[in-house]
Amino acid sequence: MGKRRHHREGISCVTNGGKTTLAKNLQKRLPNCSVISQDDFFKPQSEIETDENGFLQYDVLEALNMEKMMSAISCWMENPRHSVISTDWGNAEETPILIIEGFLLFNYKPLATIWNRSYFLTIPYEECKRRRSTRVYNPPDPPGYFDGHVWPMYLKHRQEMEENVTWEIVYLDGTKSEEDLFSQVYEDIMQELAKQKCLQVTA
Repeated sequence: MGKRRHHREGISCVTNGGKTTLAKNLQKRLPNCSVISQDDFFKPQSEIETDENGFLQYDVLEALNMEKMMSAISCWMENPRHSVISTDWGNAEETPILIIEGFLLFNYKPLATIWNRSYFLTIPYEECKRRRSTRVYNPPDPPGYFDGHVWPMYLKHRQEMEENVTWEIVYLDGTKSEEDLFSQVYEDIMQELAKQKCLQVTA
């Protein structure tokens, strides 16, 4: 039998698109599943640049310590069972799964080669703005921040992603219910795992 491999999924979207909720729901149900969140790698506010309007530039790759995030991913890939990432380990024979969720995953070239599956949640402007207004941030969003920074950066980065990505991205309707999104992605991942197992057996 071939060597047991890892399975790595990426979940991305605009702010408040539902990626974190989806990742957590998948972690609860998938065997041997770990989650890394890009939001855990923001630099301190003192290191975040501001634009000409005085808006803190959080929605750009430069606001993130991506080297530290890559290190965490590498540590998991080397030894997922003993990674510092919290994982509910079940059957040792199951393929270890890593879900990486974040708003700028597919724009970061060093990550381009690791994905088994890539998912991108989309929600319209009005719904995104509504969800954003219900969240509490530290520091708080100043007046005009969503229209002046958050949404324009999302449009810019999505265009760059679609122009440069060379692998398949599965687009998901982020306005669907948590249950529908979970079922769609869970079934897709389980199909991919089954294909991988078949390849291992025949290898």
